[in-house]
Amino acid sequence: MPKITDISQLDFNKQYTYADYLTWQFNERVELIKGWLYKMTPAPKRKHQQISAEVEFLLMGFIKKENLDCNVYYAPFDVRLIKSKTKSSEIYSVVQPDICVVCDKSKLDEYGCLGAPDMIIEILSPSTSKKDYNEKFHLYEENGVKEYWIINPDAESVEVFVLENEKYFSRGVYSKLDGSTHVDVQIFDNLSMSLQEMFQE
Repeated sequence: MPKITDISQLDFNKQYTYADYLTWQFNERVELIKGWLYKMTPAPKRKHQQISAEVEFLLMGFIKKENLDCNVYYAPFDVRLIKSKTKSSEIYSVVQPDICVVCDKSKLDEYGCLGAPDMIIEILSPSTSKKDYNEKFHLYEENGVKEYWIINPDAESVEVFVLENEKYFSRGVYSKLDGSTHVDVQIFDNLSMSLQEMFQE
């Protein structure tokens, strides 16, 4: 399969697979959702990066303290979401979540994660808000991601979705503005993350 070195060579009205994705050698970051191509934000804003760093720090600190057999990854990190197929030509969704937690080491390989992480966190930006609440929401739900957080940097809020009977249910929106101080991580016992730490400047 020929290598693609310029994103302009791709047809955004065509569906692609992970086998195609592996041939792309341009600088722009992209994701595949059910075969459809989505451009990613070139460089997140500083606040986005600060929140991401704080959340990663809190998650990794807890995992190490509790000696849990889990890993935390942050973008760019390829997550290939599959139902049963594992051939590159039969994988249609490759995403790069802002943060993900993987507790099943059998899903990890040299290319990233093959299968659903236990938890995914997306941090909103103006250009990704619709995708995070729609396409990615349904993709993560369908593929069995147990817990999905959507963090809104402007509102300094976190909405938590938990998978129950193969459907996401909101556990609520947590914000300093409404008096919330902590957000419980559902996949772990005894981890309550401070909103103050999460959104500190």
